[in-house]
Amino acid sequence: MTSTPTAGARPDEVRRHNRTALLRRLHVGGPCTRAALAIELGLNRSTIKALVDGLAESGVVSERVPRARSGAGRPSLLVLPEPLAAVVLAVDIRVEQVAIALVGLGGQLLGRDSWNLRGRAGEPAEIITRIIESTRLLAEELDVRMVAAGVSVPGVVRRGDGYVHEAPNLKWTDVPLGDRLTGAFGVPVRVGNDAEIAALAEHLRGAAKGSLDAVYVAADIGVGGGVISDGTTLRGTAGYVGELGHMVVNPDGRPCYCGSHGCWETEVGELALCRALDLPEHSPRGVVVAELRGLTATQITTTLGDFTRWLTMGLITIVNVFGPELVVLGDLFTALPPPLVAQVATTIAERSLVSRAIGGTRLVTSTMGTDAKLIGAAELAFESVLDTV
Repeated sequence: MTSTPTAGARPDEVRRHNRTALLRRLHVGGPCTRAALAIELGLNRSTIKALVDGLAESGVVSERVPRARSGAGRPSLLVLPEPLAAVVLAVDIRVEQVAIALVGLGGQLLGRDSWNLRGRAGEPAEIITRIIESTRLLAEELDVRMVAAGVSVPGVVRRGDGYVHEAPNLKWTDVPLGDRLTGAFGVPVRVGNDAEIAALAEHLRGAAKGSLDAVYVAADIGVGGGVISDGTTLRGTAGYVGELGHMVVNPDGRPCYCGSHGCWETEVGELALCRALDLPEHSPRGVVVAELRGLTATQITTTLGDFTRWLTMGLITIVNVFGPELVVLGDLFTALPPPLVAQVATTIAERSLVSRAIGGTRLVTSTMGTDAKLIGAAELAFESVLDTV
């Protein structure tokens, strides 16, 4: 991210641009000295001083002496974001569970709640009502006021207004989620596809941090993906993007609810893993993970041979299309045995033209656990906040 505004910009636009750049650096990168900020943002020290002084006066940042000191003389003060200066709501709607969190500036988790979905509890009206009630209780308990919200949904979402066109595994169709929550909370609400949002989290705070071009691929009931291109989330027309699970890898494969046969998610999603492991469909996630982690080297080959084949084929296609330096495997894919992941990475390097051309595409597993989508939802909300804090 450059801190140099467009030539010819008015002084107030330049100040606002520099202020946002500084605040974003502190929000994502954490505490930093004024001197380091000047170097990283390409601004002179007097400009940094004016910006920090203004933000400190407004209570958005504070300064303190670092705990660890080195050398003689006066220590450089650390500039820190103040979490309560801007608090956002993060919501992660999954097939079997909903989680919410209130997150402060700098990414500090202030409080959270979650509940399982059973029966009518999974209907849109029930979920929306529970989100509203639980958020109000949590905000009251923490004595904070949120300024924006971000929501992760496993479906096709129109970015402009948070309209959920279709979320098949939730059995949702045409749900005005963004409008409902905006009306209830009175703050900007941004809704996105869950894999796209997780990709944002990985890019800013996870395994893809520092990578300008990365793809996040995750398996739950279905398979979804998010693409970071030149440091920016790829969003497609009206925000509809990321349905990597519906590229056909096996034309003679199982029927998919989308109308095709052999979609990637029918071959490598959770149900496919259950079949490969000889488990009942919809087995508890913990059981699937335990079975995967208990496989021997021989069992990985015999039990997951077809699964590995289709996973590899899909990833080679993704690498050839997007040319990322990094592919991050998330959600249920993080439980895949390391030897399997290494084998897939080797095959991608050998068979992908793009991977060979760019010197190899790294394949890694996420370290964010189940919180990637919740963290990403918070960052989605902060995108509309940092300009106005």
